[in-house]
Amino acid sequence: MRIIVMPGDGIGPEITAAALEVTQAASRTFGLDLTFDHEDVGFVSLKKHGTTLRQDLLEQARGYDGIILGTQSHADYPPVAEGGRNVSAGFRVGLDLFANVRPARTRPGVPHNMREGRNMDLVIMREATEGFYADRNMTRGIGECMPSPDMALATRKITRHCSERIARASFELARTRRNKVTAIHKANCFHMTDGLFLEAVRHVHTEFPDVELDDLLVDASTAHLVKNPERFDVLCCTNFFGDILSDLASELSGGLGLAGSVNASATHCCAQAQHGSAPDIADKNVANPTSMILSVAMLLNWMGTRHANPAFHQAAAAMEAAVDKALADPAARTRDLGGSQNCDAFGARVAAALEGR
Repeated sequence: MRIIVMPGDGIGPEITAAALEVTQAASRTFGLDLTFDHEDVGFVSLKKHGTTLRQDLLEQARGYDGIILGTQSHADYPPVAEGGRNVSAGFRVGLDLFANVRPARTRPGVPHNMREGRNMDLVIMREATEGFYADRNMTRGIGECMPSPDMALATRKITRHCSERIARASFELARTRRNKVTAIHKANCFHMTDGLFLEAVRHVHTEFPDVELDDLLVDASTAHLVKNPERFDVLCCTNFFGDILSDLASELSGGLGLAGSVNASATHCCAQAQHGSAPDIADKNVANPTSMILSVAMLLNWMGTRHANPAFHQAAAAMEAAVDKALADPAARTRDLGGSQNCDAFGARVAAALEGR
């Protein structure tokens, strides 16, 4: 099977290279027969092609079995009119990757930021194609405008279609876990938009009577994440709330560097680390590649389901187990976790653990 790889900006090339070393080890061990094609996005693409994301590349990516996308420094890109296209948004909207799947769990022996005695094992299902994001909620133009220099307006778009499909994906995932979904909202203020979201989630719930559903205000959910994270299994969120809560959950459970993520639909899936491009440590070989490695493991798991191939599920599980084995040794961790291991060395260690070396 073919995977397209786009390393991106900042630490993207470093963590992507480490993740690929582990993925290639998994391919050899489990007979996945993976091949990789490399393309440029971000600042490298801007210099070569005048845009951070070529439309023909986006169309090309449709033909691959999987997508690996490195980090981007999109906050530093020039305006869209000058080629600074948001690469993540381009893929999410362009390929309709509506489900941003973001697990967060504590790992044995790895420091976390939770109260003593607390553990976390949850998944945030974030709708990724609409909401309060100005670059993806209009057919033409963007969802923000300034009628005057002292007034700025933003439009939030919530649709029944997108709400129902992220809800359905959440219930399907919960069936493979602990059979509980929590819908996150602010319907006491956003009566129509979050009201429509809740209505859609509750409608889809009738298809999944075996899965428990409750709902929680987004502000209350932040308190529960800190105080009682065990109450959560799968959190079903609109775009903006899911973005914020996933960063909180990941940081509580150990840090964004440990948090995998994919953007997926029924037909395409893109592995993408949860964190940013960290340009301050780029090219220093000190970044933590764990998030990227776990994101690719999630991609392989998705490919296994899509193609009914259990070897991909086995490879994904082995990648995660190898990460846990490497992290169990404090000296083997990267600097952000108190260790001294370089990015490439950590990737090599995980690959060796996967292959039993």
